[in-house]
Amino acid sequence: MNKITIIGTGSVGSTIAYTLAINGTASEIVMIDINGERAIGESLDIRQGTPFSNPCSVYAGSYADAVGSNIVIISSGVARKPGQSRLDLAQTNVDILRTVSAEITRYAPDATYVIVSNPVDVLTYAFCKYSGLPEERIIGSGTILDTSRLRSRLSEYYSINQRNVHAYVLGEHGDSSFIPWSLANISNVPIDGYSKAVQTSVQYPAFNKEEIEEYVRKSGARVIERKGATFYAVSMSVVHICKCLLGGIDTTMTVSTMLHGEYGIDDVCLSLLNIVGNKGAHSKILLPLNDEEITALHRSADSLKAVIGNINI
Repeated sequence: MNKITIIGTGSVGSTIAYTLAINGTASEIVMIDINGERAIGESLDIRQGTPFSNPCSVYAGSYADAVGSNIVIISSGVARKPGQSRLDLAQTNVDILRTVSAEITRYAPDATYVIVSNPVDVLTYAFCKYSGLPEERIIGSGTILDTSRLRSRLSEYYSINQRNVHAYVLGEHGDSSFIPWSLANISNVPIDGYSKAVQTSVQYPAFNKEEIEEYVRKSGARVIERKGATFYAVSMSVVHICKCLLGGIDTTMTVSTMLHGEYGIDDVCLSLLNIVGNKGAHSKILLPLNDEEITALHRSADSLKAVIGNINI
């Protein structure tokens, strides 16, 4: 039996619950929101469709109902508006997280926590400070979504299965993120040389790193501008994290965790390649970044530290 509690039942939280139910990832889903009627409505809507999917108990509850949860997903907070950066949300959502943290950890002290609300790196850092829980059980969704956007874009360039694309976005889930191109490849062929390595008559578009970086960095804002919010892709990525946390085999992914000297960076949460499994995000993989990429990582860390230094945690 896998029990998952979701705090915050807006577009992201409710879509995560729906995706968990459809995928059969959880057998019990608790939905908690300051707007209790919204939580009841969302849980009822999902529950009434479960006869067509995997058996799952979905219901609205209070913090006390989180007892025994394997995973707690925090998606509460104020959503990003068109034209607003993730970091603009920092103080408001840190204050909300402070209240949530005090309540939820009383009832689910043994759960693994997945922070989804933005700015996710700042909130993951704040939760580490507030909760006192082991850091391997505190995971920010980080750049797992950015990495998915990158792989999706590269697969479009070369008309290849997304799973054959191996590339990462590291650093902040935001404007200071970066792509370590030196490591990007398709089926072990370096990305720069892939079009020449393929024996085909297909004409691939000119490979433009700047365009791809811009696409990845601005994707969230573009979706928000057009439909008001992003929730499908982020929900799919969070459910992937949950499946790996509940599974028996470790998986690598770019998620946000606390750093303790990696690449000379300390006391900040950002995304590196982590090993995630039923013991949480228990190990980091130190990728062989070149000097330019290490500089970009430090720049991202400094950007986040500047925000942390200007808010009340």
